[in-house]
Amino acid sequence: MALDRQRIVTEAVALLDADGLDGVTTRKLAARLGVQSPTLYWHVPNKAALLTAIADAILDQEFGGMSPPEPDQPWQDWLSRLAERLRTALLAHKDGARVVSASQLSRTMSAISELAMSTLVARGIPLRQARVIVLTVERFTVGHVLEEQAPRPDADALKDFDMAAFAERYPTVVAAVTEYFEPGRTVDDLFRDCLEVVIEGAAVKAGITA
Repeated sequence: MALDRQRIVTEAVALLDADGLDGVTTRKLAARLGVQSPTLYWHVPNKAALLTAIADAILDQEFGGMSPPEPDQPWQDWLSRLAERLRTALLAHKDGARVVSASQLSRTMSAISELAMSTLVARGIPLRQARVIVLTVERFTVGHVLEEQAPRPDADALKDFDMAAFAERYPTVVAAVTEYFEPGRTVDDLFRDCLEVVIEGAAVKAGITA
């Protein structure tokens, strides 16, 4: 099979899913493709360009089509749904949030930002505020997924952890976590609740609610 950019990116995403971001090296990628590492540079000039191409591929799977809200749809609901789609895209791949946060000049991320900002401007929100709102929502979403995808403490790390002592020292933190995650409530609910605070707070600051 002929080597082209699309095949390189497809294999790079597969390598990401298998080994995580730290495992995505030109050596491993070249081995998967059955070529020498220098051959890759004919299609992808450097590691930064490869990372951006992977980010675009990850985002394109969820954002194959984007459209502004319907005339009667509140922009807050539309922007919330956009953020949920972004989270879905990032969670679909190991270290997806790390890839997107580290990528440079992602065309798909730029398209998401362009649509979101222009939508808010069209609803009467000043450009400066629209930019701040969209950046805050995007960065909250990526940051939330970074934490979701971060490695969890292993058995050795927890071996000497005293939960009773921790709860005694930080009783409100433990009570809040316990109360929030009542039966049936998940991290999906936490994301949506936090996102609502971000967007509704932005709406109040902008002085626009529709």
